[in-house]
Amino acid sequence: MCRVCYLEVDTSYGSYRCSTSDCNYIAHARCATDKAIWDGTIMLEGYDERSEVVVDEPWNLITDVVEQIRIGELMVASEIKHSHHDHNLRLTFSGKTKDDDSQCDGCTRPISTPFYSCEQCKFFLHKDCAELPKQMPHPFHKHLLALSNSHDMFGYSCCNACGRWYQGFSYRCYEGNCSFEIDIQCILLLDTLKHQSHEHSLFLVHNNEGTSCSVCFETLGYVAYRCMKRCDFNLDVHCATLPLTAWYKYDRHPLTLTHFDDFEPYQYYYDLCEKERERNRWFYYCVDCDNSLHLNYAIGDLPYVKFGNEIKSFHKHPLTIVKNIWNCPPCKVCREVCNGQALECKKSECNFMVHLGCRWGL
Repeated sequence: MCRVCYLEVDTSYGSYRCSTSDCNYIAHARCATDKAIWDGTIMLEGYDERSEVVVDEPWNLITDVVEQIRIGELMVASEIKHSHHDHNLRLTFSGKTKDDDSQCDGCTRPISTPFYSCEQCKFFLHKDCAELPKQMPHPFHKHLLALSNSHDMFGYSCCNACGRWYQGFSYRCYEGNCSFEIDIQCILLLDTLKHQSHEHSLFLVHNNEGTSCSVCFETLGYVAYRCMKRCDFNLDVHCATLPLTAWYKYDRHPLTLTHFDDFEPYQYYYDLCEKERERNRWFYYCVDCDNSLHLNYAIGDLPYVKFGNEIKSFHKHPLTIVKNIWNCPPCKVCREVCNGQALECKKSECNFMVHLGCRWGL
């Protein structure tokens, strides 16, 4: 099976194979030389890409290991200096942070052990995020991608795989005019996905012109998952990365991502936000309370941003990302009061606030 298009390779014709004896990677000649994933570089016979690795430099962004501890037979860095923070970070294996809503500054997901934290400010990094490699390849991009931080740019950025705005770490291409970037969640996706919404395995493919997602019906992006069993099922990365469970403040139970829709017509309304629901669209559902909820209401307009961070924006002052604001001024765009995620100006004389959904047109 071709590892680019996942169709059968007829080996009686030309194809490309990995030269390593224990690797079974193979691709059609046309797929392997697609301009989207090959930059035209010709490798000389006997070339070994491992010779390009600089041994003296660290492979990740940990610039200094200040202190180590022994756990069994392993030595673990208990205090480090990281390229994307000014202070030393200490490792925590158990316990909670002072703020239960703390998020990792790398992947922006809720913090969980083990993690590194700064004793001087609210900066957290999961141990896995702190140890991410400086560079990574992507199967459908022709250049090597470098680890970067959105805060080094404008405070936020947009992933080319899922289309979401995000903060924190990502992998970005710096070759020439190439602007390809992909967030941490998407670059770590497997080539093969078994999703509960479909009976067959799905394969990560590129070159999706003229096709749409079978879930949200939007045109597929640069990469997407596709079923190869001739059932014409496609899943874009945005839908593939939706969390299977979510929590909402007005329901004490976890909500489950629901793919089926055998409800009665009178039930085509979201119970918790009281808006009309389109049939056959995914939604979150509480079995115990028989409550349904729109996707964005459950996970927020921007699930991959860190609350409390400031971003540069259209406003004259930096805006702070906030949530669950009560007794707040109305949004400057839609004029409604915010009860979720918003951008707020902290200047006492300013009184400026705009919903995240209005800010990015979500």
